[in-house]
Amino acid sequence: MYSNPPIHGALVVSIILGDPELKSLWLKEVKVTEELNLFLISLYLSNFSFIFNSMPIILHQIGMFCYSGMTPEQVDRLTDEFHIYMTRNGRISMAGVTTGNVGYLANAIHEVTKAS
Repeated sequence: MYSNPPIHGALVVSIILGDPELKSLWLKEVKVTEELNLFLISLYLSNFSFIFNSMPIILHQIGMFCYSGMTPEQVDRLTDEFHIYMTRNGRISMAGVTTGNVGYLANAIHEVTKAS
């Protein structure tokens, strides 16, 4: 099993999906993760709505990442001035957005995008 690492993941998946109890537990965990991501996106949007209305595309995105539409230069400013890190194409990891930092993120993005 250890000489072929790709088979290890497949074995884990087959065990989980092959056992009705484990599969049910896994599906519940996936649902919780999905609900958390949707909550974070709505929280993100509510913080942006009072600042500016230029990111409605985020509402239609689902998953753990969303694209902000920021330029590489704007992303560089976020990194340099606010210590916010994301890919240079503006992809935000929603897993990193929390109730404690969403306001800071919204204000920082507003600062770097308002001049554009």
